[in-house]
Amino acid sequence: MKKKYEPGEKPPDSGQYVEKGPRGGKVSNTEITAIENKPLPPTSKPGNVWVLVDKTKHKKR
Repeated sequence: MKKKYEPGEKPPDSGQYVEKGPRGGKVSNTEITAIENKPLPPTSKPGNVWVLVDKTKHKKR
């Protein structure tokens, strides 16, 4: 099971996040690119969450 992140929460990993509904269904084609330790944007409806679908692949300096 993938970790769910609330709007405004700071995710530990950068990557592509998709919006999911309260029962786990995908919400339209809403997908964002989030940066680690930066707050996630608001969702389209209250109760929805963000789920990481593709982690950014880069080397740490």
